[in-house]
Order: sequence, then structure tokens, then C-alpha cells
Amino acid sequence: MKDQRLDQLEQYIVSNRSVTIDHLCDEFHISKNTVRRDLDTLLPRGRIIKVYGGAKAVENAPPVKIPLSGFAERHTANSQAKQYICRLAADFVKDGDVLYIDTGTTCIHLVEEIRHIHCTIITNSLQAAVLAAPYENLTVFMLPGKLKRETLSFVGVEAAENLSIYNIDKAFMASTGVTLENGMTNASPEEYLIKKTVMEKSREKYLLVDHSKFGRSALHTYGSLGELKTLVTDQPVPENIKGFCSAHKIRVLY
Repeated sequence: MKDQRLDQLEQYIVSNRSVTIDHLCDEFHISKNTVRRDLDTLLPRGRIIKVYGGAKAVENAPPVKIPLSGFAERHTANSQAKQYICRLAADFVKDGDVLYIDTGTTCIHLVEEIRHIHCTIITNSLQAAVLAAPYENLTVFMLPGKLKRETLSFVGVEAAENLSIYNIDKAFMASTGVTLENGMTNASPEEYLIKKTVMEKSREKYLLVDHSKFGRSALHTYGSLGELKTLVTDQPVPENIKGFCSAHKIRVLY
């Protein structure tokens, strides 16, 4: 638990650039002494420095790198936030739309939210296809490939090539991490080409991520924030992301 808190604390400071000890106490529900000890533990990592009354990110600090954890673990993490995000995102789906629903534990909640809409779903997510199966108004096209058990998705060159035959109205994408520097990133080399192809084939792109993904970066960049039409999350976004989205007329919902 402590290691997880340290990672989250570091991510929070890097995302917000500068925070006070009091703010960290309120955000993480820990004492000032605990915050000070945690900051001392984080200093050798080289991403933050202590300042009077708080801490700030090192200039040009590298994003917090994160591996891809198992599907079950990710499915339970921030589950209420993920459901909330998909309720917001569902408002953008209209009858007749052709959608891409990305693999991952956030986007699959979108299926339940659009169960009353007549639309077409293209996906490589086994979970999304299973959830859509009871609803005859949801036409489902499953991408081919090899089953990746960690994400319950089908991956491989076949999946990316199969996408070339579709014209996608709206893509609802997931991301392992989001930063201005690296854009939308993914930890799985096998899914990278699929995500990148979806971005190229889709008319509108929607990113669905909870607050824990900001300030983090994974192995592959599959798209830049500037390609998005809308960013949907569960809490106010970091100031640098907010400023970028405002400047590029990208809608932000939370």
C-alpha cells in the first residue's frame, strides 16, 4: 500500500507541477509527518524537489513510467469513476453511428450506457463484445487476431489490417498514460498498431481516462492530444493539459 501511495503522490506532484504539504494531506488523507517522510523517500527518484511548505516537479521531469497490470486488477481500480466517465461519453453516441470501442477496463462500461441506441460497434475487446451480445440493436464487428489474456483483447497484424475496411464515425479510446510530451500512451506493443490505425480511420476521437492516468507515460505513443475532439475524465485535469485543450478547442468533460 505504501509503494502504491508513493507512486500516486509522485504522479500527483508531477501532474500539478507544484503543491503544498497541506494540499497533499487533504488529497491523500495522511498527516503532515507522513507527507514529509514520503517526499524524502521520493527525492532520490529525481522527479520532484522539496520547497518551502511543499514540493514541485523537477523541470523537464520524465513522466512516471508504469507497466500494464492484469485485467482483473485494472477492472476493479477506480471502477466508479470509469462508469461515470462512460455515462458522460454516452451522450455523444447517436443512432446510426459506427463506433470503435477500445480495449481496457474503462471503455467497456460504455456498452451498457449505449444499450438503448441503434449503432454499430467495432472492437477488439472480448469483454465489450460479450456485453453487447444481448442487445440486438447493437451490431458488433469483432477484430480478428490472437487473444491477449492480460487485456482480454484480440491483437496482432490481422486486427490492424482488418480495420482498413471500416469507416469509423467515433472512436472511444483508452490510454495507460497521458502527458503533453508523449500524448496518449499504451504499455502493450501488441495493441499499439491497432490503436494507431483506429486513430487514422476515425472521424472523431474521444479519450476516456480517469484522473490516475495523467502525468504517466507508457512504452508507445499511439496519438497526440491535438487529435482529440473530446477528453472525458472524472476530475479536473492538470493545468498544462487544461491550457492545451483550451488552446486547441478540445472539449474537456468531468
